[in-house]
Amino acid sequence: MLDIIRAVGLFAVTNVDDIVLLALFFARGVPPWRVVLGQYLGFAGILAVAIAAALGATLLPPSALPWLGLLPLALGVKAAWQAWRGGDDSEPAATGALGVAAVTFANGGDNIGVYVPVFATTGITGYVIVFLVLVAVWCGAGRFFATRPVIARALSRWGHVVLPVVLIVIGVLILLGG
Repeated sequence: MLDIIRAVGLFAVTNVDDIVLLALFFARGVPPWRVVLGQYLGFAGILAVAIAAALGATLLPPSALPWLGLLPLALGVKAAWQAWRGGDDSEPAATGALGVAAVTFANGGDNIGVYVPVFATTGITGYVIVFLVLVAVWCGAGRFFATRPVIARALSRWGHVVLPVVLIVIGVLILLGG
């Protein structure tokens, strides 16, 4: 049960920015089936890269695995720096399923950086199952938020603050072996 809670939390914090993108796709009138298909294709690509990298990381000696926490820590510091500097808030331009997939994959670099050490130090199957279920939930939430401008504005305003903090915490926890 604890692994499911961790997987849900990990997915939620690494995809805060993605829910804003989903809301923007829906708000722009992209057909829902294209958004959902594109989101699954893009997220499948993220998972494929993260799993391959995590399996490669399992070849490392166990004493080296906590150092993988440097990756999400670095991503968190980078995201904090970008947020402080006023990062790019541009709206996604894609309208087809492959365009949505490309935006999802491109936006998932931080996800890969966080998932690799987690997959390498815990497990993969349970996380992947939970993540794939949550992609559907995220698509539904994105659709919901697209019809609630106040919520979409709040996510857009604060998502860039929450994400760096969470990435840094994940990195520190992995470094500490937790």
